[in-house]
Parts: sequence; C-alpha cells; structure tokens
Amino acid sequence: MVFNSSIRYLDKRLTVDEIDIEAIVNEVGTPAYLYSLARMRRNFHRLRTAFASVNARLHFSVKANGNLDVLRALDAVGAGFDCVSGGEIYRVLEAGAVADDIVFAGVGKTRAELAYAIKNGVGWINVENVGELALIDQLAGDANGKAVRVALRLNPEVTALTHPHMATGHGAAKFGMTADVIRDLLDRPEAYPRIRFAGIHMHIGSQLGDLSATLAALDKLLALTTDYPWINAINLGGGLPVAYRFNEAIAAPDQLAVQLSHRLKGYDVLLEPGRAIVADAGLLVAEALYVKRQAGQTFVVVDASMAELIRPALYGAHHEIVPLRQIEGDTVTTQVVGPVCESADLLGADRELPPLKPGDKVALMTAGAYGMTMASNYNARPRPVEAVVDGERWWVSRRRETYADLLRNEV
Repeated sequence: MVFNSSIRYLDKRLTVDEIDIEAIVNEVGTPAYLYSLARMRRNFHRLRTAFASVNARLHFSVKANGNLDVLRALDAVGAGFDCVSGGEIYRVLEAGAVADDIVFAGVGKTRAELAYAIKNGVGWINVENVGELALIDQLAGDANGKAVRVALRLNPEVTALTHPHMATGHGAAKFGMTADVIRDLLDRPEAYPRIRFAGIHMHIGSQLGDLSATLAALDKLLALTTDYPWINAINLGGGLPVAYRFNEAIAAPDQLAVQLSHRLKGYDVLLEPGRAIVADAGLLVAEALYVKRQAGQTFVVVDASMAELIRPALYGAHHEIVPLRQIEGDTVTTQVVGPVCESADLLGADRELPPLKPGDKVALMTAGAYGMTMASNYNARPRPVEAVVDGERWWVSRRRETYADLLRNEV
C-alpha cells in the first residue's frame, strides 16, 4: 500500500523513503516524530510550479513545523519564511536563512519582538492594527532610520468554510483591519515617515477546501488596492488544504492558481503555505501499552497523547492510524487513546484496526504540521524525539527531552 511518494508499505513494513520505520524507532524509542525531507521538497516544488503563473514567492509558515533541519532543507530549495513570533525569526536565522526572506506576522507583536525584527532587517512586517504602526515607526527611528516595508492585513469580513478555530477572516475575528481603517492609513502615509506601505495581506483561515471564500476575500482586497497604485504586493497568506483521510478529495492548488492568474497581473504575489508542504511528510509513531475491553469497546492505550499531538483534542482533527506491520485479516473497532488524565485524550475513535497487543507500534499519519510545534509538557511529559529521513540516511534532529529538561529553567 502506498500513502504518498515517501510513505508506503514495503514487504508489509511501513517505510519512509524505503527506510523501515520500526528499525528507526527501535533505536530512538516512542513516541517519535519522523519527517521525510524528500516529501517536503516535492510538495514545495509542486506548489511553486502550480503558482508559477502568478509568479508567487512561497514563504513557509514556520508555525506548522519549526524543526531546524526542516527549515534548512526548505531554505536550500528557495523558500522564504512566514514567522509569527520573535522566537520563530530566531529559529529561521539560526537555520541560515536570509532576514530579507522573512515575513513577520502576528496579531500581538511585542515591542521587543518588533525591535528584534527591525534590527535584523526582516523583509516584511504584516501589520494588524494602528497602534502597531506607530510602534514600528518609532522603533525604526530608534534603530537606523531606514524605512520598514509593511503590508497591512485586511480583515475582509468573509467567513471561511473551515473549523471555527481556524477561521480568521470574519468580522468578529481578532485578526487584521477593516477596509475603512486601511484606507485611512493609506490616505495619510506622511503620518508614518519611517514606514513604506508596499503591500496588502490577508489570511482567512486554514484547510480552505472551498475556493469561493478565498476569491471573495481577494475581490474585496483588489477593490481596495486599485485606489492606491503604489501598492504593488499582495500577500494571500496560507490555508491550502491537505487530505487527512484516506481517499479524501481536496482542491488542487492549480485550480486556485488559475483563478488568481487573471486577477493578480502586475502584482508581486506572496503565499504562506505551511501544512501543504509538511503535513503528509511527517508521522507520529506510538507503541501500544495496554489493551482494555470495557463497556463493549476495545481501548488501545498508546504512549503518545494529546501532549504530543493536540489536534484531535483541540479541533476534533482526524489522523489516520496504521500499524507499522501490515496485518491481513479481520479488524477490530478500536478506540486509540493516550495516557494523559483527560477524556479528551482520544487520538482516534472507532478505528478499524487489526487486533493489537502491547508492544505493537502504530503510526499517526499526516502529522508533520502542527504536531511538534504544538506539543507541550502537560502531565510533566518530556516532549518526543524528532528524526528526519533524507534519501538513504536518517538521523535524530531533536533529542527526546529528559526529566531533567523539565526542571532546567526553574529557579
């Protein structure tokens, strides 16, 4: 069985780029995140090709996966980076990226973060409120007086068809500014002498399978920019969907590109994909600890939890679960749960799996995005190891935390 170009069963063993996953986790233990750099590169090139007609510059959304080896690999193939904190900027710079290739976004940037970004010369700052503009103007003067290039984030008051926690473009959301506020700012640029207004940004949410909301928001953005001809850049954010279920159909990026091509002639275009590049290149491997039959149900308790992968608890997100060893025959309706003391620690409900026993290992698929970056130490659980596969090689990219790490910063 083939899941994608990098993850498949070979001789009934689940592999990443033909390397046996069980052999890896026998060395590094579980739970463990594994990433295929080859799959990430393919996804990046696929998107760059799809959006070539609009000459789009791709900035990888670091909040999806901040692993340093992932960042280095994407930098090497020409990605820029979308950062939403000073810490993410720091990680990207440590990975060797050029500051001018960084877009700094976020609804609540602190003075210290903005000063750090300006000092390091990030390429863009996406501005979300009027107070932020005044602070940037002041900090630019305190630094070196060089004008800071900004894009104003439009809240287009369009509701995306996605999970409510992932919708960011409706009027009640905390993100962006209304068109009236942006017009007022663009009508008096002299009020901000150290700021260069160069672009408009929008991002209406994630997992955007329906193009209509994106296009409706873009039309509102273009109605704004036509009155300000010096605005030459449009940042469309991210939100491109991925398939979390087997055989799930999603809109191809080419479909969106076709719709954009005639709308965006003459503009510099920026995109900020995250999960579309890394989600299906990663998985989380867990080991079955116990099997319990109770109230007519079969529970398999694994050593991964909502602390390692919070998406099912936070969003009701679905991740397919497969055994590392392909087993033919009858399946059992299984509740795959973690050990954390919360009823929400349910990684997979009513999954048809072969009968599992303690010691068997499973993979939670499509876990390369918003897995490790959202992991926590809840229940004093050390965060898991991360390993990357590149061709015929694999290595530990981030070691598993120890109990001592849990106390390292306490005084």
